[in-house]
Amino acid sequence: MIELNVYNVLLLSLASLLSYVIWLRLRMPVEYRQISSHVPSVTKNFWSEMLLSWKLAMMQPKDILPFIMDIMRNNGPVVHFNLSGRSYVFLNDPDDLKILLSNTQHITKGPEYEMLTPWLNEGLLLSSGQKWHSRRKLLTNTFHFKTLDMYNASINKHSRILVDKLLDASVNSNEKNSIADFVTLCSLDIICETIMGTEMNAQEGKSVQYVHSIKCACKSVIERIFKFWLWNDLVYKMSGSGQRFFKSIKVLHDFTDNVIRNKRLSLNNSEIEKVQPGSKFEKPQKKSFLDLLLYVLNDSPDQMNDSDIREEVDTFLFEGHDTSSISMTMTLILLGIYPDIQNRARDELHSIFGDSNRDATMEDLNAMKYVEAVIKESLRLYPSVPGITRQLQTPLQLKNYIIPPMTIIAVYPFILHRSADIYPNAEEFIPERFLDEENKAKFQFGYLPFSAGARNCIGQKYAMNQMKIVVSTILRNAKFETLGVKDDIQISTQLVLRIESLPKMKFFKL
Repeated sequence: MIELNVYNVLLLSLASLLSYVIWLRLRMPVEYRQISSHVPSVTKNFWSEMLLSWKLAMMQPKDILPFIMDIMRNNGPVVHFNLSGRSYVFLNDPDDLKILLSNTQHITKGPEYEMLTPWLNEGLLLSSGQKWHSRRKLLTNTFHFKTLDMYNASINKHSRILVDKLLDASVNSNEKNSIADFVTLCSLDIICETIMGTEMNAQEGKSVQYVHSIKCACKSVIERIFKFWLWNDLVYKMSGSGQRFFKSIKVLHDFTDNVIRNKRLSLNNSEIEKVQPGSKFEKPQKKSFLDLLLYVLNDSPDQMNDSDIREEVDTFLFEGHDTSSISMTMTLILLGIYPDIQNRARDELHSIFGDSNRDATMEDLNAMKYVEAVIKESLRLYPSVPGITRQLQTPLQLKNYIIPPMTIIAVYPFILHRSADIYPNAEEFIPERFLDEENKAKFQFGYLPFSAGARNCIGQKYAMNQMKIVVSTILRNAKFETLGVKDDIQISTQLVLRIESLPKMKFFKL
């Protein structure tokens, strides 16, 4: 009797799912439903759609990118597929990507991003329309080059701490150390002190739970994106994946609230100190985007409230430390695999710094042409955000096709960066390709580690400066080797690129 009831429940669930998918399809305009008739498609009928939906749902995160690469390889740079009632089109041609990303009409994120709303609400990553435009304009000043220069002292400081940690681990540990954990904590210290204006001492073991919760939340969201039955809010909240997600974001929100509370307290104290009898009150210098947001809250509460501040802090804490830590980790791993490239980068740094142990300045960073090429090539092979989506609000006229509104456009920089016609010997690590001036035009929309167009990464200059300082500080103070080869690197696609397995590294003091 119990088995029969379970069987009936499964049948009812399947019937409900099929009915829901059919309803989603029928409620859309005719041109949306018939896109597979004029765009190359891997789901020509309803059953092929169901098969693909189930196949993706059952995949492990590490298998998703290879699967999508096979689809693109077998069907060309524009490929359509239906997934559980939604219509997607993959784009992998720089000319088509220029049309999409340079048009301000196509800035609405895909429905996958809505699954981040309980965590990031409507911060800069998820918002659209007028709110996104006004918030982007407000925050752009935070990444002005004069502000970026002010951050360098903190980045240098935490980079030196990282070097000491890596050298100590190599000397004192019987096991060869995994670099990813060290770099992640360093990156969190940097983002908190520079962008948030708050010291967190993550490298001293103060924020381990935050890092764990970030990874857990990201894994839960990617499960929801590809397991279509978790799209329903109620089902997701009842699932184990959903429960892990909401438990994780409780930790993340508590962390954020603490950052804001500490910053507000320090600002209030500094303002009190500046008010002297008989003197004119002056605001302290705005040193971070969190300072800026708190001043807006105090001066123009109609423009921003406490909830707005938290959603931006949550967004920047996540995006700011997680993406850059992955990029720096992969750059160091690759430099450890290719000692000739590591030595050339170190030679460039010696020509800039000589034997000096001084901090890197903005002038020094601008002189690091080869180090920058190394980082860019690492970002090509391992972009920290492997894929992005946009949902069309108006028709998209590509070179050869017209894509109807409501279609979700998927772009995978990880796949684009392996296009042989853009990057000869695409799987090889060749920093020199970014020193060739003739490649600049070809790379404009064929190289998207920070996206492009109106919704490009607002902090890409900050991120590049951070990566240059951290990588150059390590190169100036240590030699290192990766105890493996490039094929030992295993990654998976989640909200950001995740490391499944890395070869160990060994560091030696210069």
